[in-house]
Amino acid sequence: MSKVKKIGVLTSGGDSPGMNAVVRAVVRSAKEFGLEVVGICRGYNGLMNGDMVKLDNRSVGDIIQRGGTMLYTARCLEFMELAGQEQGYEMAKKLGIDGMVVIGGDGSFRGAAALSKLGLPTVGIPGTIDNDIVCTDYSIGFDTACNIAMEAVDRLRDTTQSHEKCSLVEVMGRHAGHLALNVGVATGATAVLIPEKEYDLKRDICEKILAAQKSGKTHHIIIVAEGCKDPVAEIAKQIEADTGISSRLTVLGHIQRGGAPTVIDRVNATKMGYHAVELLKEGIGNRLVAIKDDHVVDFGIEEGLAMKKTIDEKLYNVCRIVSK
Repeated sequence: MSKVKKIGVLTSGGDSPGMNAVVRAVVRSAKEFGLEVVGICRGYNGLMNGDMVKLDNRSVGDIIQRGGTMLYTARCLEFMELAGQEQGYEMAKKLGIDGMVVIGGDGSFRGAAALSKLGLPTVGIPGTIDNDIVCTDYSIGFDTACNIAMEAVDRLRDTTQSHEKCSLVEVMGRHAGHLALNVGVATGATAVLIPEKEYDLKRDICEKILAAQKSGKTHHIIIVAEGCKDPVAEIAKQIEADTGISSRLTVLGHIQRGGAPTVIDRVNATKMGYHAVELLKEGIGNRLVAIKDDHVVDFGIEEGLAMKKTIDEKLYNVCRIVSK
């Protein structure tokens, strides 16, 4: 692949805090290397339809602290098909784009792999609060989402303690429990339910609550990942029926995606954006930028997506032991 002169950058799928910091890093790094940058608005929809804006150092000023994405984002079913991919590739060629940075999740990266195969060098950067991109220890937005959820649970605990209740808090994570597990540990939850681990509500939750009651505990917090097998409302009903403790649920929802990114997210986003430009300026595409053991590295997209990522077993055991 030849070295690139003009980079397109887009955000795709669910937004996550720190995406703007990536865009900023891509633009300013590219300018340092003498490359042009255009922002592609609304994900792959924007690529297919030529919805773009020229970016320079000033246009990405004062965005590092902002949540969401200045480029907007969308899910694009058409881009899952070859016809949509070819349309996006042809639009990029028409506009003189010869390198791409895609910020998003695994679905976004499959689109990035398709563009690379068609001849457009594309680099993916993981941005999702679920932290479920298999090839990286960390995805942008995860730390911010953990802190937002932790602060919400800390506030909820005040009223839970006052009324001697059990509060169930549903956090995001359709297929991954990384967010729930970390929030559970950070908030001292009585129990954490995640998709990766089988559980028995009576044994693992209700009996644990009753045992804690005998030792003098009067209130309880249960963190539930949204992807668990049982609806959180049903879990609350069973807890109340089996323990006699008034149980209420709180669904945090999309507030976990908003807000100013933390230091960790801003720094990681900046390092990963710079690394992506380093690859593209040499004409290297079909890569995923990742963080392994606190170092920025990269993998082939197919290789990266084929890896397996499991829950942190040691952290899970620590959570189970210290949550009483």
